[in-house]
Amino acid sequence: MFFNLPTLLTWARIVAIPLIVGVFYLSDLQQHTRNLVATVLFVVVALTDWADGYLARKLNQTSSFGAFLDPVADKFLVCASLIVLVHLGRAHALVGLVIIGREIAISSLREWMAQIGASRSVAVHMLGKVKTTVQMIAIPFLLYDAVLFGLIDTRIWGTGLIWIASVLTIWSMIYYLQKALPEIRAKAR
Repeated sequence: MFFNLPTLLTWARIVAIPLIVGVFYLSDLQQHTRNLVATVLFVVVALTDWADGYLARKLNQTSSFGAFLDPVADKFLVCASLIVLVHLGRAHALVGLVIIGREIAISSLREWMAQIGASRSVAVHMLGKVKTTVQMIAIPFLLYDAVLFGLIDTRIWGTGLIWIASVLTIWSMIYYLQKALPEIRAKAR
């Protein structure tokens, strides 16, 4: 369905992306307040990813449109946040290029594999899920950019985690490409 509760949560995730980005352009707010608001928004929006999937299954409201829109919303959220972090000097441009480039490449690969009837060969793997988890922890740490609870320097932890996410990004891309290679070879003949 185009408009059910899970899909509306996914749409809300997409609508919230300009808010997360826009917070950093509010000159009336102190930097710490902007960081806090963006971090809270990101975390709340990221949690809707779990909620929409759970509700879709629980309420039996899964749909092909929801299955399409959910990863699109996730990729928009991650890509927009990475661009902001690179712009703010909190993430290296190489990290942004690696993660965003991989998202484009694997999305394109999945689309092509679906067209040739081989989408199972590039189905989501645990390695991709670990990569996503690491980057979804790193991004709010980098958005917050302060000491948390007087103990955790989120810039240091976020930077380390986003570089780990970059390595996992490359590793998972290689994995998906290797899984697709037999199908690619068969169709190239």
